[in-house]
Amino acid sequence: MNYVIRKNSVRVLIAALFGFVLYRSIMEFYNIAWGSGKWWGDYSLRWGVIFLIFILACLSALTLLAFFLWRREKFQPFIDKLISFREKQGHARWLPALLVFTSPVWFFQYTAWGVVFSGTYFRILIWGLVILALSFFLKKGKSLFGWTEFLAALLLTSSEFVIAATFINVTDYPFSLGWSEGNRMWDYSVMFGSHLYNYPADKEIRVLLDVGRQFVGGLPFLIPNLTIGMERFWVALTMIIPYLLLGLAAFRFTRADRKVWLLLTLWALIFLKQGPIHPPLVLCAVLVALLWRSPLWLALPVIALAGYAAEESRYTWLFAPGMWIGMLELADTALQNNRLTFNAWGRAVLLGIIGMAGGYFGVKVVGILTGRSSAGAAISADFVTERVADQPLLWYRLLPNATYGTGILMALLVAVLPLIIVLLYLAGTKKWTLNSWQGLAVTAPLLAFLAVGLVASTKIGGGGDLHNMDMFLIGLMFAGVLAWHKGGAEWLAHIEVAPVWIKLVMILLLAVPGFQSLTIMRSFNYAKDASWLVTLTDAPDKKALNMIPSQEVAANALNTIRSEVAMAQSNGGQVLFLDQRQLLTFGYIRDVQFVPDYEKKVLMNEALSSNASYFINFYADLAAHRFALIVSEPLFDPLKDSSYQFGEENNAWVKWISSPVLCYYQPKVNLREVGVQLLVPNDQPVDCSAKLP
Repeated sequence: MNYVIRKNSVRVLIAALFGFVLYRSIMEFYNIAWGSGKWWGDYSLRWGVIFLIFILACLSALTLLAFFLWRREKFQPFIDKLISFREKQGHARWLPALLVFTSPVWFFQYTAWGVVFSGTYFRILIWGLVILALSFFLKKGKSLFGWTEFLAALLLTSSEFVIAATFINVTDYPFSLGWSEGNRMWDYSVMFGSHLYNYPADKEIRVLLDVGRQFVGGLPFLIPNLTIGMERFWVALTMIIPYLLLGLAAFRFTRADRKVWLLLTLWALIFLKQGPIHPPLVLCAVLVALLWRSPLWLALPVIALAGYAAEESRYTWLFAPGMWIGMLELADTALQNNRLTFNAWGRAVLLGIIGMAGGYFGVKVVGILTGRSSAGAAISADFVTERVADQPLLWYRLLPNATYGTGILMALLVAVLPLIIVLLYLAGTKKWTLNSWQGLAVTAPLLAFLAVGLVASTKIGGGGDLHNMDMFLIGLMFAGVLAWHKGGAEWLAHIEVAPVWIKLVMILLLAVPGFQSLTIMRSFNYAKDASWLVTLTDAPDKKALNMIPSQEVAANALNTIRSEVAMAQSNGGQVLFLDQRQLLTFGYIRDVQFVPDYEKKVLMNEALSSNASYFINFYADLAAHRFALIVSEPLFDPLKDSSYQFGEENNAWVKWISSPVLCYYQPKVNLREVGVQLLVPNDQPVDCSAKLP
């Protein structure tokens, strides 16, 4: 009796959830169709008919589901025919499977309809139908599909969305696609492409970016005539390939079953992309994963190198490789009488210490070996304290706020709670066995990483996503790897017999990362279709669609900038590209005497630190009208509070940069569609002392 009650409860839950998604999808479709014409109410003939067909399809789908759940025997002959048809197709079935698999990305990200059909529930409906279809194609045997095929289809589609969304901004559009996107490509170019700028070769160009990210992002600049589209494509690849390498390395002991190995690799990708995490740290984690269970003669020097590379990329990462390898080695070792052996202790502790020492002392050692007296000393407690106190900590950003709607804590909980529940379930049911020391080896580093990440996320300038939780996310992924190798694989192979609630948690584990990407997939390249898109999306105007300006608009803007730059230089003046430096990097603006000073991210960083001494020279150059032309984003001077997105950052920018610049300089040309403002010195002398901090 209890079994029947539970079974009917599950059926009711499935039907209710499906019905709710259908209802909300209909309402989203209604908002699209209504207002399209005057054929019937505010429907056009075309959209009125399509809307009615959609309603009928949804009602039919719900009816079929109800019959399938409670009167399956009525469908059995049809189901048997479907299964027989699938089995007869052999490898030919992969063609329709591929079409079904790729259709959501094509529709939502590479057609204008992705802008129209942006509703969350409509997209969930399409995703669910695709998963069911793929589950059917993946199954072999005499059933429609099983839990294994369902989870595989869910993981494949979730991975597809995550990967596709990473390439959403790959375009040849010459102007910046975000606040720092354009200038960041300039940062990448300096290591291997400093020759691109009209600047003395013997003078160093400094950028506000760690060596690791400069190297990874800058490799394409070894290619002659690199285009901005190629660099954007490479940057997107760097947000995919390192994650895949980490998954391959961490689960390499599963490579005998290549399909499982691939699926596990994709899981590592989608889980970590919830950060996202900067490629240099992911590559350090790849080294750690490869060194796990490796001979000591190889592991010791390479883990020290990994620690050094992590610290060189970001000082907060210096202990991460050592702590990760210690976790993996200690929690993975076989127990004897529920105890760790002396050799296990020795190996784990030695690797952990060497890894942390590589990060702590590496910079100093390299400085001594290379004779660079300017190399940094080992990181000290005073240094860390000074860096933490250098800029304000905005603790409210841990909770829901205007900058990051859910807040750091809630977003992190959504991202990691399913995995934590699965790990606790495996440990609690003794499917993953750890003694107390091994449990401590897993939890202690994770708690340390969590504390560091939470503090870093509250620092002004951050708190807009989970990228500062990077060490914690990778550490938690490694915990998942350990659980997989120590019992999780066998449990997942028989998940059909697992409790319903843990199956639902597994669905969330695979679906949450894909859902985040599914909701943002769209195209930005349909400016020419803005008129009818405004009608169907109920956008207030064309600007609200956030489309990339057309090639004609971009070309006209470039011509205007070229003309103004040439005019400024003809009078012997310097041109400061405070923003949009990628225009120089990729040759859109040529023959400009490059001014490396006062790049916008550097200015913002110093403003967030209230570094008055840095701005002395900046204000002096503004007062002296050193620059005949300044290329910037549009500058404004209103102050905001925390009820606005990045309100504190805006105020720092206004106080230290916008107000002083707008006092000494005046806008000459506003290219609003491409987000560029050209400023020239004020004609009349102005007393700006009241505008300076």
